[in-house]
Amino acid sequence: MSKKMQSNILLLLTAIIWGSAFVAQKSGMDYIEPFTFNGIRTFIGGLVLIPVVLFMEKRKPAEEISAEEKKQKNKELLIGGVCCGMALFAAGSLQQFGVSYTTAGKAGFITTLYVVFVPIISVILRKKVRPIMWVCVAMGAVGLYLLCMTDASFKLTYGDTLVLLCAVAFAVHILTVDHFSPKMDGIKLSCIQFLTAGLIGIICMFIFETPDIGAILDCAVPLLYAGVLSCGLGYTFQVVAQQYAEPTVASLLMSLESVFAVVFGALLLHEVMSLRELSGCLIIFIAVIISQLPEKKNKNESEA
Repeated sequence: MSKKMQSNILLLLTAIIWGSAFVAQKSGMDYIEPFTFNGIRTFIGGLVLIPVVLFMEKRKPAEEISAEEKKQKNKELLIGGVCCGMALFAAGSLQQFGVSYTTAGKAGFITTLYVVFVPIISVILRKKVRPIMWVCVAMGAVGLYLLCMTDASFKLTYGDTLVLLCAVAFAVHILTVDHFSPKMDGIKLSCIQFLTAGLIGIICMFIFETPDIGAILDCAVPLLYAGVLSCGLGYTFQVVAQQYAEPTVASLLMSLESVFAVVFGALLLHEVMSLRELSGCLIIFIAVIISQLPEKKNKNESEA
């Protein structure tokens, strides 16, 4: 199996994990406030990865590099982790606050617009994007609309605006991970990004919110589920997989999170999907399949 295929499978597992964690994240908001939830869950994700990093470090053969080179590599790792963590904190916070002011259907659709923002930002950064990806982006947006928009109205309210900014932040996070992950250890990068996002969230928790230890303990199960699985495992899969995956393909695969959220809602909460929602799922899966088709080489490249 190729490394690209392995990366795609990891990204699909990431979407499943994030989709299944939706119930935990939603129920957690019944106990604590947004900065508190996001700060603690992401910090837990970082703590979970520390023993993994130490274990992998022991198994790795010693590198024959100078102290100066090692110092430079650690500096680059720290910069990459902090940059990814800042983007993750911004995206998660905007989403959590936005959901408080808008409907779940609108929030689900607007958030997944990061599949559109990734190629747009890539073009701005002068990165090459295959033309077929724009077709996949359009299909993904239509499918997500059918899946997530349960009413006929679409009015950009204050909450919608926050979630739209969240989609931009998630696109920036995907591209930031794509920039740093090929250059360094993915697990270490993921650990630092969680600790960074968690630390910023906890600082904001004490500044802007009133944390209650009793409420936090009552929210232990959702926090641990979202922290260990959604953060510790899911985002680590993302970081590792993006070393070999195309950014726009990665965003499309991860956008299946909303599909799996509906699936787990049906299985665990006995929710029923309408024909419209099933049509959205089908269009999204078709878009993902098309995005995986190899690019045709022109005649000159084939002869060369």
